[in-house]
Amino acid sequence: MLTTETKNKYTEKDYMLLEEGAPFQLINYDLIMSPSPTSKHQLISMKLTGFILDFLRNTNNKGLFLSAPMDVKLDDGNIFQPDLIYVTAERKEKLLKDRIEGAPDLIIEILSPANGYYDLRQKKDMYEKYGVAEYIIIDPLQLSVEIYVLKEALYVLDQKVKQPETFHSTVLNGFSVELKELFAQ
Repeated sequence: MLTTETKNKYTEKDYMLLEEGAPFQLINYDLIMSPSPTSKHQLISMKLTGFILDFLRNTNNKGLFLSAPMDVKLDDGNIFQPDLIYVTAERKEKLLKDRIEGAPDLIIEILSPANGYYDLRQKKDMYEKYGVAEYIIIDPLQLSVEIYVLKEALYVLDQKVKQPETFHSTVLNGFSVELKELFAQ
């Protein structure tokens, strides 16, 4: 006797039935659960948040800066919760609803053992497809940062830096971070 296994395809409607704060993302019509981030992940996120907020304040930048958990809906089968999100002042009214609807200008993901595959493959492909201008991937194990910039609808590796080097954002013009500061315990 042959049996066929059918995989459920989840959509935004299914995702919205989850409890608020449930540790899920909708990635390619599949509900993906992630454990809570590690302390190292959270320390990097908090430091980077402080650096970015100081930069925005000091440059009088009126863009929108948010951190996880915040839904970013790209389509009916892809609702992500990036670690850090930035939308330019010119686009924030268009994208900000109860969540972000559409591609932010900048997304930063901090790799964890549980999420690395999704951040480096599936989510990266979707960010590229929907036009996220800059995608920054922080690797706490390798003490490195990769920055992908959208050029002619495709991601190009703009920078690959390791501690103690410095990375520079292209979307947040003038913003840079020394990795020795970012990764210092």
